[in-house]
Amino acid sequence: MSAFVDFQNVWLAYNDELLASNQFAVEDISLQIGEGEFVAIVGPSGCGKSTFMKLTTGLRMPSRGSVTIGGERVTGPLKITGMAFQAPSLLPWRTTVDNVLLPLEIVEPYRSTFKAKRKQYEQKARALLQSVGLGGYEDKYPWQLSGGMQQRASICRALIHEPKMLLLDEPFGALDAFTREELWCALRDLQAQQKFNVILVTHDLREAVFLADTVYVMSKSPGRIVARRDIELPRPRDLELTYTPEFTNIVHELRAHIGAMRKPATIAAPADLAQ
Repeated sequence: MSAFVDFQNVWLAYNDELLASNQFAVEDISLQIGEGEFVAIVGPSGCGKSTFMKLTTGLRMPSRGSVTIGGERVTGPLKITGMAFQAPSLLPWRTTVDNVLLPLEIVEPYRSTFKAKRKQYEQKARALLQSVGLGGYEDKYPWQLSGGMQQRASICRALIHEPKMLLLDEPFGALDAFTREELWCALRDLQAQQKFNVILVTHDLREAVFLADTVYVMSKSPGRIVARRDIELPRPRDLELTYTPEFTNIVHELRAHIGAMRKPATIAAPADLAQ
């Protein structure tokens, strides 16, 4: 079966001057992501994780190589993705449900039928909010919600138009540990139900191992994939799993790769940790 996301020898320099001097943000990235797969990208700060996301959404084109998603080569911004970031960025003058509905007002094919089908779309948005524990808060404003509630709403907004792929850039980084784990479980359940692809960029190795099917480790700039780890822990996963030796061994294994990169004299060699 062909990959849903296919990076073939992708290099990116941010402008022609950097390209001419061979200064790349990411270099020689090749990876394949299957349909419905949950992938996490980890690595030190400045390693190109966010650049990888821009390439995946079509916001940046490769300087060399190609990106193919859903069988089509990426040549511009994609409509099949939803995105959520560390800051929820909800519009303060809109209620929670109206914030979630926003993509349907601006993305086709929903935009042209939004007024006629508003009631139907609103029912869908309310059901999505209830599924992540925000029942009863649909008509509240962002300032009336906690940070964790705002991030739940942000994820719902990213999913309301039923994208084939959800891109998450440090979505839980600003939250306290308990709230973060609650949202891990909410995301786990949503992805299990809807089977959309997820690419998660995170600094949190526990988060990556708990949620992902596959974890990729990127080197410091210029970003390269230096390790791939299949997470073969059984699903559904609950938080008790994070205290088991099997789980912590994988976290330590990934941390060792990142730690090796922080030693100036050490160059981490590519490895498939799953073997």
